[in-house]
This record gives sequence, structure tokens and C-alpha cells, in this order.
Amino acid sequence: MQTLANTDNLAQCPFRGNRVGGAIGTHPQVNDWWPNRLPVEALHRESPLANPLSDEDYKAAFLSIDFPQLKQDIKKMLTTSQEWWPADYGNYGPQVIRTAWHSAGTYRIADGRGGAAQAMQRFAPINSWWDNGNTDKTRRLLWPIKQQYGAKLSWADLIILAGNCALEIMNFPTFGYGGGRRDAWEPDMSTYWGPEFWEGKPYDQNMAGQTRPGQPEEMVNRGLRWMGGVKEELHDLEAPLAATHQSLIYVNPEGPDGNMDPLDSARDIRESFKRMAMNDEETVALVAGGHAFGKSHGMVNPEKIGAAPEAAPLQAQGFGWHNPVGNGNGKDTMTNGIEGSWTPNPTTWDNTYLQNLLGLEWKQTKSPAGAGQWTPVDPNAPKTPDAHVEGQMNNLMMMTSDIALKEDPAYRKVCEKFLNDFDYFTEAFSKAWYKLTHRDMGPKDRYLGQEVAEEDLMWQDPVPKLDHEPIGASEIASLKRRILDSGLSVPALVSAAWSAASIYRDSDKRGGANGARIALEPQNGWELNRPEELNKVLGTLRGICSDFNSGQSGNMQVTLADLVVLGGCAAVEQAARDGGVEIEVPFTPGRMDTTQELTDEESFDWLKPVSDGFKNYHNDTVGYRVQPERIFLDRAQLLTLSAPEWVALTGGLRVLDQNWDYSRHGVFTDRPGQLTNDFFRTLTSMDYKWEPTDSREMTFQIINRKTGETTYTATRYDLVFGSNAQLRNIAEVYGADDGHERLVKDFVAAWDKVMMLDRYDVKDS
Repeated sequence: MQTLANTDNLAQCPFRGNRVGGAIGTHPQVNDWWPNRLPVEALHRESPLANPLSDEDYKAAFLSIDFPQLKQDIKKMLTTSQEWWPADYGNYGPQVIRTAWHSAGTYRIADGRGGAAQAMQRFAPINSWWDNGNTDKTRRLLWPIKQQYGAKLSWADLIILAGNCALEIMNFPTFGYGGGRRDAWEPDMSTYWGPEFWEGKPYDQNMAGQTRPGQPEEMVNRGLRWMGGVKEELHDLEAPLAATHQSLIYVNPEGPDGNMDPLDSARDIRESFKRMAMNDEETVALVAGGHAFGKSHGMVNPEKIGAAPEAAPLQAQGFGWHNPVGNGNGKDTMTNGIEGSWTPNPTTWDNTYLQNLLGLEWKQTKSPAGAGQWTPVDPNAPKTPDAHVEGQMNNLMMMTSDIALKEDPAYRKVCEKFLNDFDYFTEAFSKAWYKLTHRDMGPKDRYLGQEVAEEDLMWQDPVPKLDHEPIGASEIASLKRRILDSGLSVPALVSAAWSAASIYRDSDKRGGANGARIALEPQNGWELNRPEELNKVLGTLRGICSDFNSGQSGNMQVTLADLVVLGGCAAVEQAARDGGVEIEVPFTPGRMDTTQELTDEESFDWLKPVSDGFKNYHNDTVGYRVQPERIFLDRAQLLTLSAPEWVALTGGLRVLDQNWDYSRHGVFTDRPGQLTNDFFRTLTSMDYKWEPTDSREMTFQIINRKTGETTYTATRYDLVFGSNAQLRNIAEVYGADDGHERLVKDFVAAWDKVMMLDRYDVKDS
């Protein structure tokens, strides 16, 4: 019989079915038996039932805080050392900066996931990554502040604000701060963070001896989703992840696979930070700026360190990485295994990091924990004070990832620029830190508080503020009639509006119809947007826009962004009417048009879907490692759709003839362009049988059982709504004899939701 004292087997990943004993047992779980199961339940995360503060108006609560007093309280905490976890140099600032950095640093531009916006650092698996070692201590240090302000201050906002306060008490001028982050109340088990190994070891150790299949080059370069392999030349850097190894935030500080090669490290750094949406200058600013403060900890053999928080025993109460050596903290602290400080003044903002990095020669050595690091060759080089032993001076330290900045020619050029212009370096770090900690918050309309930076930054996808009176109900009705009388088809109008709005992703609040970037590069030229047809629609709408605005005597105007959406709404109404159902599609005016100059084309191009089931678009040349329907589920989740909304929108878009290439796949109707439930009636009918066209089972023939003739064709994107049990039951609702009007009503509601996803100018974030 197993006792609680024997925790070796208990300290396994509870999310991989590795449970021990009794009724739970070690038998295969659902995902073991059905590895290809489509996890539709991922669409229903973040239920308000899990949120104890669902009745709170967080925006109003946050704005009611005495903000200067809050910052004063945080700064007092940062310089008040606690016996249970003594502060290095009597200042928790560097530790808090690291925690804020690691909270924000999970962001990845490929799908917008990660980042600080929900404080996911509190939950598995992120809270137990070895690279997040001892961040659990930081949150406990911050708990008295959180306890004092309660529901007015989210953990997500507090962690980043504390990082800013830490910089300020060490004489660094921050660029700004925006609140408004709302905490998650459950772990995100649907996002792919890399293969999880519960022992808490670096990825390289866990993967030793395991086969790692290669990836097509385009996957690696574009950071596409859902990839299962790795690219050896990039040292296990797996798309879409921004980290090079499982359980890391960025790269292995000892170098790829611990080999201490600075140039190999530089390659990983560049690719990793690129996937974080950072260029070379921002990368150097963040590394050099962050390493101007504090120290790294590596005093104890990692084999002696206890389990991560999720695997720690009950009595640890959420604390992980128990250190049995000495007091387990202070001078005996163990975090990433590297020991020492980068500068002689670890709690003061200065340029000595770059002075030391470029001005000294460095040699390889080992930390007390056995990790590879670098120390000055010159024994008379500057020293750094010990963090806890008064009067003791220690050698400076650099990591392989630091030496990489010196050895890589492009990075070294940036380092020299910063070294020669400290004011410029200060500004670059302040802006890069602001970007790092706010990148996943979306448009500035979501930022709250007194310290929001006034400057509009390109990475925020700026849209001009509303500068006119929006159109009213009578103008909306008149413009709808004019659009429908223009000769533009219902499918063309629907396609333009859907293409504009549906690239929104809730992960980082980017994309959407506001700004009319559908008329700008790169979005205007994406092949899945039917560009020739799209530009015909845009040309006609521009003419209507110009005529309307020139005829107004007051301040009322209409924008192209509004007309694109309004045209889609008018077309959906017409399609429903032609199908026999009268319905009004909601429309909220007030969108503005942005410009090409305010659009970062390279960054915005990451919003282009690599596979889009709503348009039956699948770039088959990429070589996906999972089935298209899994990517389709991912897109539905990024649009915050429920399963019924996903089903209704797909079935409606099919009969509205929205395939990207005008193909007939999934267009299960003889009256395309009308909003009917024909897709679902065909899908659920036993009059047909479904046969793949080849062994890959990507496309299918729908064959009439009586005649043997092929009536329709389909893709996996279509048939998943009949094959998956959960989706089929929803499809049967819409395919029933009384399902037509219900489909139209649900389609219109879901359509309006997508059109409004980016309207943070008029809705609560």
C-alpha cells in the first residue's frame, strides 16, 4: 500500500494520465484511447462559473484605486526584506522584474497566445516550468498588496505594475503603464506550450535518446501552429513556440543544449525573440537592460531541489522547488543554476553591463551547481558585492546568452551603439519593456490608468480616434439599400465583411474590421480573401462613401470600414429574406479608417491564416502534422466562438458561397447565396454516403445512395460537423424541419459577435 510519504510516483504530470492507485488507476485515459479526438470542449473554457469575481466591474474598480498610493505601497514592499525569503541586496526589485518579464515573455506572435494579460503564470503548466523557478516566491511577496486591494487589482495588472515600480526604485525611467488585464481562473490546457515532462528538468535532459522528427522549412520559418516536430538546425525550436526548449521562456542561458557556443546561442536568441515580435535592437535592449539588475542563482546541485509547485506535497501549500541546503534561500538560493551578478551595482540603472561585456575578456567556468557560465579573464576586473554576505566581493558573471551579444556581429553593433549613447539605450529599453509587457493587450482603448503612454506605437496597430458623428438609423437603412442596388452580389459583400472581421484573434486582441485594413497591404492581397472580387467591392463602396460624405452639411460621415461591415450585414439580411426569413442584422457604426503608414506589414502578415476552415482554405503545401479540423477548432477558439456559434457560422457561410477559391466543397445546396439550413439537411441525411477521393482523405464525394451519382463534394472542414459527436448533435438541431429559422437567428447573432470583436472603442474590454 502506498503512503503519502512516498511521493515519487505522485510527482508526475497529472495531465498525462499518470495517476496512481485505487479507482483512478494507471489505465489509459480518454486521450490515450482516442488520440485523434477533436477537443471541442476547448471552446468553452473560462466559464463565468469558475470566476468568483464575475459580478465585478473591473474597469470601474481599477480606476477607483489611488494609483500613486498603490505604487508607494508596492515600492515599500520591494525594499522590506522578509526573513522567509531574504531579498538580494535588500531589494526585491530584480526578482520582481524577472517575474514580470517571465509573465509577459510567453507571448508569441504566430498565434498571439501567451503573455501577461491573464496572469497564467499562476497555473500549470507555466507555474511549474523550471525556468519559472521561484516566481512562486515573488507572488507570495506580492500577496499583501493583492490582499489589500482585492478585486480592484488583478494579479495580471499587479505583476506588471510591480515590475515597473521595481525599475523605478532602481532609477530607471519607465515609458508608461496600462492596466486592464483580467485574471484567468483556470489553467489553459488547450494551448500547446511544448511537450510537458513533469520532472521539472530542462527539455534537453528529458528528450535525451528520443526521436525528434524534422519539420518542413516553411513551418519553421513561418511559425505555423500545431507542429509536432522540431528543426535540429534551430536547436529544438518548435513552431509556434517562442522558446527554444520546453519549460523555457526564451533560450537556454548556457547555450543550445548547454554547449556554450555563443554564435549558436545568438541564432536561437534571434529566432526566439523574432517569434516574440522583437527586432535586433529591441532584443539587445531587453537583455542588456534586464541584466543591468540583480543576479542569477546557482548555489545548489539541481538534483537536490524538490518538485515544482504542481507536484509538491500538500503541506508545501503551492510552494515548489524546495531547497534543503542551509536555509534554502539567501546565499543558498537555487534557481536556474547559474550563479552571480552581471554588474558591480545590481540595484542601480547604469551602463556597466555593456561596459563589462564589451570591455572585458571572458572565459568559461562552472557555477557551484555545475552550470556553464563565464567569468572575467583578468583577476583585477571589477567585482560585485555578495547579495547576502556583507563585505564579500565576488567575480562578475556572464551567461552564454550574454556573450552571444558580443560575438554576433549584428548584436555587437547594437551593443556598441548603446554603449556610446546611454540615453538612447535607456529610451530603447524603456520602449522595449513597454512593448514586452503590453504586447498582448491589443488596442490602446483597452489600457486603463494614469500612466498610459500617449504615443501611438506601430505594434499596437493604431486606428485613428473617431472624429465625426457616426451615421444613424435612417442613414444606415438608406446606405443598405444603396449597397444592395449597386450590383454587388450577396456572396461578394459577405466575403468582404467576413474577410475584414474574421482575422481577429482574442489571444492578443489583434485584427478585425476596424481600421479597414482589408483595403491595405498585406491583408488586401491575401489569396484567401478573393482579392479581385474584394477590390471590386471596395471600389464600389469607396464611391458610395465619397458620395455620401460629400452630400453631408454637418459633421456626420461614414467610413470605408463601416461600409464594409454594413455591406455584409445588408447582404446577410437579403440572403435570409431570399431564403424565406425576415431578420434585421445588428450594426454598430463608428469604425475609423487607418492608413498604410500606420500598418506594420511584416507584423500584420502574421495574422494571415495558414489554414481557414470558414473559407475551406487549406495550404496543403505546408505539410501539416495534424488534421485540418484541429486547426479549424483553433481558429474558432481565437474568435471566442462557442460550439453552436462555430457550427452555425460554418453552415451559413457554406450556403452563402464563401469558399476562398469559389469551389463547391461543402456548398450542399442548389440555391447558393440564400441563407438556408440546406448544409445541415444534407449533412445529416442518410440519402447520401461519403467516400474519400484519395488515401489522404482530405476531400470527399457525397454520393446519392439510390442513383450512385456524386451530388456534392466536401473537405474535412465540412464533414467534421457530421463526424464529431458533439458537433453532429448541434448540426442536427439546425438540420431539423424546425431548424431553419433557428439557424438564421443564431447565424446572425454569431455574425454580429464577430463583426464587433475588435470594437474596444465602444465595448467593455
